[in-house]
Amino acid sequence: MQYRSRPSAKGFTFIETMIALVVLIAGLLSLAVMLADALAYMQGSQSDFIAQQKAEEAVEAIFTAKYSNSVTWAQINNQAVATPLGLFLAAPQPLLQPGPDGLLGSINDVGAPPDYILEPGPDGKLGTADDVKVPLSNFTRTITITNFVGDTNLRNIQVTVTYTTTRWTRTYTVNSLISAFN
Repeated sequence: MQYRSRPSAKGFTFIETMIALVVLIAGLLSLAVMLADALAYMQGSQSDFIAQQKAEEAVEAIFTAKYSNSVTWAQINNQAVATPLGLFLAAPQPLLQPGPDGLLGSINDVGAPPDYILEPGPDGKLGTADDVKVPLSNFTRTITITNFVGDTNLRNIQVTVTYTTTRWTRTYTVNSLISAFN
């Protein structure tokens, strides 16, 4: 009688399968965490856009005031002991609607209502009576105006808007130069 050896069973053992499943689950969980972080970061994209617009809006208001001659060269500065005529507060300020001078972030804004954006109301149309005012209470703006090195007729304007999203504090900064000459 001849004995034939049975061919060995080839395949994965139970332990090998379990190890493969653990590696696969760890990879999927890592991917899920990365996706959640990416979604949380992207949720702040509207705030990024608002910060950019509010910083640029402040710089444009300063240029408009200067070139329409509604303020003097001495007033386009931060208010301090050395520059008492300066119209702009150097410390971070909440985003407020402009005061009587029409300048954003100036000393005349104290007591002004908070700035806001309009979103469509229940009817889904912007510009109707049911629009919703969303206050920009998590935003601050810092306007820093300094003389350009070596030239008293040129100033650097730096506007920084800082805001918090669900997990991060972000900033957006605009730098510009303004001249004493028209």
